[in-house]
Amino acid sequence: MTDDVRAVEADRALKSKHRQMWAMGDYPAVAAQLVPELGPLLVQACGVTSGKRVLDVAAGSGNAAIPAAMAGADVVACDLTPELLAAGRQLADEQGVRLEWREADAEALPFAEAEFDTVMSCLGVMFAPHHQAGADELVRVCRPGGTIGLLHWTPEGFIGQMFATMKQYAPAPPPGAQPPPLWGQEEHVRALLGDRVTGIEARRRTVRVDRFEKPEDFREYFKACYGPTIAVYRNIADDPDRVAALDRDLADLAQRNAKAAGSTVMDWEYLLVTARRRS
Repeated sequence: MTDDVRAVEADRALKSKHRQMWAMGDYPAVAAQLVPELGPLLVQACGVTSGKRVLDVAAGSGNAAIPAAMAGADVVACDLTPELLAAGRQLADEQGVRLEWREADAEALPFAEAEFDTVMSCLGVMFAPHHQAGADELVRVCRPGGTIGLLHWTPEGFIGQMFATMKQYAPAPPPGAQPPPLWGQEEHVRALLGDRVTGIEARRRTVRVDRFEKPEDFREYFKACYGPTIAVYRNIADDPDRVAALDRDLADLAQRNAKAAGSTVMDWEYLLVTARRRS
């Protein structure tokens, strides 16, 4: 077996694990119940209007794609996980919104060069393991002068801290895979996009999450609904002491990030980036 064949098979196995992880739990509920405003916010920042051809990469259940279609755009929502696409189709049908849903790898998009006026990703492409490959595809399928819009969690914000907390309980990442919250660093995104874009605007903002009464409520919600958290708990399921330690660490994390004592209201930080593909 050649090195190239080994690399292809390893990538296929890695992407299969990613599909399985995001199919676990209920990510559509996370997007709808905790951060419903982020998709529309990205759509607005990208200037999506009627008649625009829009691609939402790693779209999940359509938290940005559906609002873009509601704005009158011609939208394609693509994701690696069929279960998320199915949930998105159902949500769109319930709202009477028409758009196209495509299964696709963010690192190898099945679209032509310069096919879209706007290419965006809301809490999505950050989870593709090879960041440069994902960024290259975002740029490739965007037309010259078109808009690229990204909204991702920062390393310093709550979700970035959560991934850092879970890391010690997770299996070692495969060679070459990069941490998702790096997409929340402006310097990292600028380096990925390089001189192929112009007019980059990067803004750190927060979204308020006030759904949980107690830190333990946050922990149990993510254990039930959020694929990456479920996967980490499965990794340590045969070690009760480590499960108990992660339980404590996640509850402590929520308590430390609470806006006030006795509260679990939190502000989760994200980075919003817009840029134009250079003509």
